Amino acid sequence: MAEDRVRLPMSRNFSMAMAVAIVLGLGMVGLARAQDDEGPTSNLRFVVVRDSDGKPVRNAEVVLHPVKRKGKQAQGEMDLKTDAEGKTNVDGIPYGSLRVQVLAPHFQTFGEDYEINKPEMEITVKLKHPGGQYSVYENHGDDKKPQ
Repeated sequence: MAEDRVRLPMSRNFSMAMAVAIVLGLGMVGLARAQDDEGPTSNLRFVVVRDSDGKPVRNAEVVLHPVKRKGKQAQGEMDLKTDAEGKTNVDGIPYGSLRVQVLAPHFQTFGEDYEINKPEMEITVKLKHPGGQYSVYENHGDDKKPQ
């Protein structure tokens, strides 16, 4: 009978150890699934240059917005600034649609959507100087007024 008492606690310890191992194992599977749900990410490199001569644009603001499936801008944004060579970068951007806006003094605002689908991507943005504005007070001769 004393032998039965010794075996009983050992079998309980074994059962507890197995239960702990199963719970930990399930936790690891859940963690792996959570990482898979995040999906792949990309390292993005941006180069911002002048359209007229290809020279870099320093201190341009590159604003990144995630885009929903129907083309609407999602919550959250990330702001980057270009260096003296017109370059900036960011790592860990999830695959999917991304709206890129670039703002710099004395240039037209740039905006375009990109499909992020590679581990490494480089996006070159060519900024244009603002065009002239049409004025009704100027003499345009026979030119037609823009619609």
